[in-house]
This record gives sequence, structure tokens and C-alpha cells, in this order.
Amino acid sequence: MKKVGLIVNPIAGMGGKVGLKGTDGQTILEKAKLLGAEQESPQRTLEALERLTSFKDFIEIITYPKEMGEDVAKQCGFNTKVIGTIVTGKTTGEDTKQACRDLLSLKIDLLLFSGGDGTAKDIYDIIGDEMVVLGIPTGVKIHSAVFAQNPMRAGDLSLLYLQGRTRELREAEVMDVDEEAFREGFVSAKLLGYLKVPFARRHVQGLKMGSPPTERYYQEAIAQKIIDELEEECFYILGPGTTTRTIMEKLQLDFSLLGVDLLYGRNLLGADLNEEKLLEHIRGKKTKIIVTPIGGQGFLFGRGNQQISPEIIREVGRENIIIIATSHKINSLYGAPLLVDSGENEINQLLSGYVVVITGYHESIVYRVIS
Repeated sequence: MKKVGLIVNPIAGMGGKVGLKGTDGQTILEKAKLLGAEQESPQRTLEALERLTSFKDFIEIITYPKEMGEDVAKQCGFNTKVIGTIVTGKTTGEDTKQACRDLLSLKIDLLLFSGGDGTAKDIYDIIGDEMVVLGIPTGVKIHSAVFAQNPMRAGDLSLLYLQGRTRELREAEVMDVDEEAFREGFVSAKLLGYLKVPFARRHVQGLKMGSPPTERYYQEAIAQKIIDELEEECFYILGPGTTTRTIMEKLQLDFSLLGVDLLYGRNLLGADLNEEKLLEHIRGKKTKIIVTPIGGQGFLFGRGNQQISPEIIREVGRENIIIIATSHKINSLYGAPLLVDSGENEINQLLSGYVVVITGYHESIVYRVIS
């Protein structure tokens, strides 16, 4: 019988679609709720655990009460042991840390946790290198390399590890991102340390990498290509990133480096918009999405741009998604495919396949996308 620890951060990811870039702190959480944010973490945890059900007779899940793991584990039919106590509906990072303390003495084979960088930080503070862990990505900020590429890959990798079909472990980076600075458009991240995670190629994500200063020429070439082809009576949703930022700079428009902006032709309609505001503008209208993958990870959707939700992608259509990336960014993937983790399997499958990526003014490549 394998012992699997499970910690779910039930509020992780709630700030994504409403454009808050995280849910650290009670004030931001309340604001997210007022904006209509819904829980993302339980459903994504369920997607991971469902991949383990074929082995559930050999697994005991040890978890915290209710929304911190008990509910989703029992929903999947696992033999579940519940420890600890929480105040339902008011869990915090301290609950995550206490769960780690309680699990440390129980000789856990694998600790699965659902959340983002903040949850990874809380777990690292207590666990260090004393346990094998794996993150189910459910947060907004997911710069750390301790997460699987998506919930289903988290489940698949957990199964491989628990069955002994992969024994390789690696030390994966835990990054601390300043959420307040992130909301102001600045990425302030530092390396906290490393957690031990199971490793199988194509299952875990890489560490987020920024663009080097030498990329500026290539970003400007891509930006000019996009500007020359802008249509006057078309909406353009611009995802975050330095490559898309260059478009706005050349148009001499305000922009939000880490938010989602909306153009109509060459005019700015709104900066740092959430899902609801975007839909108000584009529903039933001709619209295109301009997005660039995250360097070192390759994610097109589902990391830091959750405002571009499955509903928006469905409204716009696959054929109206424009992907831009410098050759350096593509090369940083070392041949790995681009990734999508939108939160809906139907949309992930729609976006999978081969796409054109604009890499210069007269340059483009065909590249594979998987979910």
C-alpha cells in the first residue's frame, strides 16, 4: 500500500480570470470573490486524481479535511485518511504548513499538492528535501519547476512513480514571486531552494525564463510585422510578455506588461482587462488573439494569462490566434512542444496540433502544440 499525501489550496487560481494575478492575502481574495471568481483548484485536482484510479486499491490518501483534500479524494473513491483540522472556507498558508508538519512523520511515499508558487513556497518552508513532492498546477503564478505540465500529467507521473516505472528524481526550483510587484507589472522573483520531484520527460514543466536584452532587435521585427497587418475593424487581444509589449511600444500606446490588453485596430480600448471585460467587447465581433509562449516553459495558455479563458478562445476561434516568438525563445525549449493548459480539455484538444509561429518580419516556423 502506497501512502500519498494530498494538500489542496482551494483558493489557488481564483485571481486568474478576473485579472488579479494571484490570491495572496485576504483582501485580494475578497476582491476576487466580488468580481465573480470561482474555485479552480478542486476540479483540477480531481483531473489529476482520476488518472490514479486504476491503482486506487493500492493507494491510501492522507489529507486534510474538506476542501483541503478530503472532498476530492473521496469523490474519486480513494481509501482516505483525514488528519488535522481547518476552519472551512477560511484556509490560509498556515494550514498548508501545518499539513506538511503533520505529514512529515507519516512516511509518505509522495506528496501531491495543488496550488501555485505561493503554495510551493509554503511547502518548501516545511518539507525542504525530506519528502518527494509533485505540484498540480492550479495557481496563477507558476514560475517554479516543481509542477507537472497540467493536472493530467501530474496524475500520470504520480502513477509512474508509485508503480516504480520511473525512479528518477530531480531537484526542482521553488521560486518566490512578489505578488504586489507582479500586479504593478514587475516580475520580482528569487530562488528559495529546491524540492525533490519525480522526473519523466514531457511530464514536468521547466523553470520560467526571461528574454535576454539581445532579443530586442528580433522583437521589434516581429512587432513591425504584426503592426503592418493590423486590420482597422478588428479587435486584438494581446497577452502578456515582452514580445507583445514591443507591439504596444511601437504603436506608442500604454500597455500592461503582465496583463491582457485590448486593441481595436491600432487604438487601445483597455489595458489589463479581465475575462468579463474582454467578453463584453468582443462577443460576436471579429477578434484575434496575439500571444507569445513563456520562455523555458512553452505555455501559450494557462500560465499568467488565464483572463484569455476557454470561453474567449472558443469565441475567437483557433484560426484567429496569432503566435509570436523570437528564435531564442523557441530554441530555449530544446525541441519540446508548445503547451496549452486552458482548464478545459475540449479547448486543449482544439488548440493541439501544428501551428505557425511568427519569428521575424519575413520569418516563421511550423511548430507542434500539445496539451
